[in-house]
Amino acid sequence: MLDRINGLFEEAKLAIAKATTSESLYEVKVRYLGKQGSFSGILKEMGKLTPDDRKTIGKRANEVRDELESLYLSKESGLKRSELNSRLEKERLDITLPGEKRMVGSDHLVVRVTRELCEIFGRIGFSVRLGPHIEKDFFNFDALNIGPDHASRDMQDTFYIDDGVERKTGEFSPWILRTHTSPVQIRSMMTEKPPLRIMSPGGVYRSDSDVSHSPHFHQVEGFVVDENVSMADLKGTLGFFAREFFGSEVKVRLRPSFFPFVEPGAEFDASCPLCKQKGCSMCKGSGWIEIGGSGMIHPNVFKSAGIEYPKYNGFAFGMGIERIAIVKYGVTHIGAFTENDTRFLEQFRS
Repeated sequence: MLDRINGLFEEAKLAIAKATTSESLYEVKVRYLGKQGSFSGILKEMGKLTPDDRKTIGKRANEVRDELESLYLSKESGLKRSELNSRLEKERLDITLPGEKRMVGSDHLVVRVTRELCEIFGRIGFSVRLGPHIEKDFFNFDALNIGPDHASRDMQDTFYIDDGVERKTGEFSPWILRTHTSPVQIRSMMTEKPPLRIMSPGGVYRSDSDVSHSPHFHQVEGFVVDENVSMADLKGTLGFFAREFFGSEVKVRLRPSFFPFVEPGAEFDASCPLCKQKGCSMCKGSGWIEIGGSGMIHPNVFKSAGIEYPKYNGFAFGMGIERIAIVKYGVTHIGAFTENDTRFLEQFRS
């Protein structure tokens, strides 16, 4: 049995010496010194020996175990120190190197286009005004010369918050989700004196949803109030916007149209910036893309806002922010603006 103990001792020493990691060293410990290890097996056989042999062999077995434990601890300490140094070397930082460029979130395309619009119109003197999303129908309809029988006031077109009946007076003035940003025009004219040159971007709501419409989208309203303002001023303003936003070669045209809050009114189009008027799917082969509505502010609107007309007159225009973003950036479906698909959003990282 002494020969077996000495043989296991040499075998275990060699295994400890060859171990190259803490994990492999621990496996050696389990194999030789564990509860089910080789030396435990030998100690279980001690009961079969004579008292004299048990004393001699037991002493040797304890000496071997103690020496192997010492070898193990020494080897373990060296391996852990080596592994720590290796890990620290891998994690070493050279603080003299330039920092890594980390990709962060980007502005949503609607935010990006809104900022572009504010910057462009800001260069010709427009300032930004914002207004509440929940509006009295007076500001959304009545003050803008939109009569009580106008189709846009139907329940299927407008989101109504309440029935609008004032309990004490019986007056009818419901709260709604604004259907356009034009109420900011009324609020601004009622609280500020001309001359005015204001734009108002923001979210609007309409009871509409299909491939080209959304119940919640964004518009920008712009208007000018001053003395001797003309349609030529309106076209010049829109032309400046179109060239700055879509490209220097883009042209603008006005087409007669009706809007209750302007007279005369006009749709304004831009020459297609994608095909250069050669005809494409975006412009449906016409070479022109409808951008928004515009016109000279209606006298009834000035009356509602308390502006002295005809001493002062002015023009107004409005356009959908998603719509012009679709034209400029080639977005194929309006749903892409609200789906939060990172593959879409990351394309417009600055």
